[in-house]
Amino acid sequence: MSEESSSKEISETVEEDGVILSDDSSDFVLLAEAVPDVILEIRYYSTYNFVGDRIDGYEQPVALLTKEAAAALKEVSDDLISKGYRLKIYDAYRPQKAVTNFMNWALDTSDTRMKEYFYPELEKDVLFPQGYIAEHSGHSRGSTLDLTLFDMKTEKEVDMGGTFDYFGELSHPDYKDITDEQYKNRMILRDAMTSHGFKPLEEEWWHFTLENEPFPDTYFTFPVNSSSVKQ
Repeated sequence: MSEESSSKEISETVEEDGVILSDDSSDFVLLAEAVPDVILEIRYYSTYNFVGDRIDGYEQPVALLTKEAAAALKEVSDDLISKGYRLKIYDAYRPQKAVTNFMNWALDTSDTRMKEYFYPELEKDVLFPQGYIAEHSGHSRGSTLDLTLFDMKTEKEVDMGGTFDYFGELSHPDYKDITDEQYKNRMILRDAMTSHGFKPLEEEWWHFTLENEPFPDTYFTFPVNSSSVKQ
């Protein structure tokens, strides 16, 4: 069989709003292979997330990233390991169908199963208008990830003064109504990420995007599983 006939067909479409959708996974890698020291807790593969169900497109509890983002994260990981930490990954590449799943959930205001855990201060009908849920996510471009620190001495997650995916001001990296230690921990993660080319999000202490991301205008659609990047 020729190389051309054995390779999968790649499709790219442009939506009405100008967003480019692609199922080309050739520039992506399995994060656990590119950065072997990471710990994975892929929340959208489980039911412990703000929706309360496994999210569409998460077919295995693995993390995918572009090669460029993974290489930068390897440098972050190496730096932090020397200080006694490992990186714990909650989410990385997120297929467009998962984002659509979030949108559909946000429009169903009767489903508030996880409100007390993730948005106790907010009514569900404000999540979309206030930007907590959107039609497109930087995660779908493949160079954004959500993560925290894991302390190798205590064998526990580092205390960040708030939990992943909490909708509210508590999640802002510079939120001041937390302890000095919790704020310091947020800055350890932030400083490590920014020193290796990632930019933070001002509303979420756990969220970072590679500054020079290779696909700034393309949103990918292939599922989260190991076969997506193993041709």
